[in-house]
Parts: sequence; C-alpha cells; structure tokens
Amino acid sequence: MIRINENYLKLQSSYLFSEIATRVASYQKSNPETDIIKLGIGDVTSPLPPACVKAFHEGVEAMAESSTFRGYGPEQGYPFLREAIAVNDFQNRNADISPDEIFISDGAKCDTGNIQELFATDIKVAIPDPVYPVYLDTNVMAGRTGVFKDGRYGGLVYMDSDPANDYLPAFPEEPVDLIYLCFPNNPTGATITTAGLKTWVDFAHDNKALILFDAAYEAFVRNEQLPRSIFEIDGAREVAIEFRSFSKTAGFTGTRCAYTVVPKSCRAFDAEGQQHMVHPLWTRRHTTKFNGVSYPVQCAAAAVYSQEGQAQTRELVDYYLKNAATIRNEIGTLGYQLVGGENSPYIWVDTGEDAWSFFDLLLTKAGVVTTPGPGFGRCGEGHIRISAFNSHENVEAAIERIKGALR
Repeated sequence: MIRINENYLKLQSSYLFSEIATRVASYQKSNPETDIIKLGIGDVTSPLPPACVKAFHEGVEAMAESSTFRGYGPEQGYPFLREAIAVNDFQNRNADISPDEIFISDGAKCDTGNIQELFATDIKVAIPDPVYPVYLDTNVMAGRTGVFKDGRYGGLVYMDSDPANDYLPAFPEEPVDLIYLCFPNNPTGATITTAGLKTWVDFAHDNKALILFDAAYEAFVRNEQLPRSIFEIDGAREVAIEFRSFSKTAGFTGTRCAYTVVPKSCRAFDAEGQQHMVHPLWTRRHTTKFNGVSYPVQCAAAAVYSQEGQAQTRELVDYYLKNAATIRNEIGTLGYQLVGGENSPYIWVDTGEDAWSFFDLLLTKAGVVTTPGPGFGRCGEGHIRISAFNSHENVEAAIERIKGALR
C-alpha cells in the first residue's frame, strides 16, 4: 500500500494570502468603483534593469546559433557569474568567499527549503517569530515538529521578535542545532548590527550549531555600518550558510535567479560527534536534484555586476527605498510604533489592535491592502506589514487614503 508522508497532514492551511484575496474580492465586488492599491505583496513592480535585459537578449541569441549554443551547463552555475558574485558581493566587502563556494539556483525560497535535507530529522530547530513561512513549513514536512497547538508547533524553539527586543529574535534559552536568521528581516524590516550578528556567530560556535542566514534583502542596506553578509563576521565561515537572490536586487522575481554560499570550512556533525564539511554534501544534493539555471538568465544576472548594471540596480532599489521612507515617515506621524522602512522595503506597524480588524479598516475605508501580521506567526498579532513595492504615485495616494481613514 502506498503511504503518504504524514508530516504533511500537520501543515496548517496557507490561509493568509488566500484570506486576503477573499476579503479583497468581496470588497471589490461590493465597491467596483474603488481603485484598490496593494501594499501587501512582496513582489517587485518595476521592469528589469536595461543592462540585464540587453544581456538576457544576447544570451537568447547565443542559443540560436550552433557556434554559441549551450546545452546542459554546470549545475553549480557558470564560472562567469560565480566569479562576479564572489568579487562584488563578498571580496570587495572583505568577506572571504571564493567562486566555488557559490551555488547558482532558481530562487532563495527553494534553497532555504531544500537545505534542511542535509540535516538529521531529530535536530532541534530555532525559528524566529514572526517568520518567513518557508523556514517553518519545510521543517514540518521533514518531521522535525510535533502537532500544531495554540499557534505553534511542538518540538520547535521559537525566538520571539517583538517591541521589547526591537524585533530582533531572542536568543534560545535551550540548546539548539539549526538557527534561521533573516536580515534585513522579512516581514519586520528589522536590521542587525555587526556586533549583534557576531553574538549569533559566537553562539553557534559555542553550541556546535549552524546558522542559515537569509540575506535576500541585503541590497536595501544603505547604512554602511550594517553588515550585508554574515561572512563579514569573523568565524562565520565555519558556522553559517547564506542565501541571496536577484529577485529584489534586480527585479528577477519572474526571471528566477539566486545563489547560496556554502563555505568549504562550514561544518556539521554525525551521531558520534565526528565533524564533516557541509560543502560536499550540498554539492551532491545540488548536482543530483538540480540541472542548473538557464544560460540566458545567468547572463542577465551577471549584467547586474557591470558598471551600468550596478548603477541601474541601485537606482531600482533606491526607488523602492523612497517609497519605504514615505510610508515610514507618514505612518509614524500618526503616532504608530513601527520598525523597518530604513535599509528595508518592509514597514512593520504595531497597530495596537486586532491585526485583521485593522486590515479590514484600511481595506474598506482606504481601499489599501496590507498584510496582517498573524500570518507570519503568533508574535505578529497586532501588527501589519506594509510593502514598498509599488509606484511612487500609488504609494503617495495610498498614504493619503490611510491618513484620512485613520483620522
């Protein structure tokens, strides 16, 4: 008899965005004349940078000629892209990362979900709350949790992020093996200092733990005093894996290209406590289950590091940061406590009331869609996430509507 993986039965319905869609559709049906502005989505809205489009076209044209046609490429990624990443994203910031420690993929979401396959099912996992749901759900699927009760899964260690700790995940009060961190954070927009990140690296060394560091939003960091990579921290190579994406950096959400960094000195342990390097394990997993990102897409990604590409991607990110600053400043003038909007495209607002009620207020009184915090975890109650991914005109119009509704 064929049997299912019963861990999937523990998963909670992904109600958040389906519930948002249902409420928006209901309101739109009753108010067809209302132009709804969506500030809840984490998807980009601006087109690809011209340098990337040009390189994309050139990559496609190369596939049309037998002399330049490419078949299967290296699963880890073409050297021209890995080398550009190593130099520009790491070595230029004094982070010791080489091209062969970089693995090109079709998305950071995929990699953050797939990486947990390398580790034993009975390890203790520490998850921030609120959290990007992929971290949580993939560990539920793997069987590392108990049942869902009172808003949380048994067997996990939840690291609360709330106003009391400036929305920085609290250190676990018990030994853990695998730690998920995301900075700039999704959904809160919170950032961490170099000294703060060093405490996590030290914690991982002291506890023989491993950090999975999601840096998908690092391009939004404009404060040069803040780290953009965990590998800027001494000792991180042994205890961390980092995930990055071209989705928010260069608008690749529909184009799909990202990468994961696994240093050759990154270690984990077997049941007897013997040390093993993670790099060859991920190499085997990656080359066994993934056939590589297409050549034209990698050409487009490499164009991010050209002189034109760097200027254009910075302009693109600055466009969204201007939106974020507008949202942060204007919502702040209404007296709400918030975090994010600086060095981040997300603004996390403490509403002081039920999050879904506040969501409904903004939808029905302002025609603006946000994201209720409880969808990201128990600590999200009372909060909403506002996204800066939209046009300046829509953001300014949305802010005026929100101010009118809340006054």
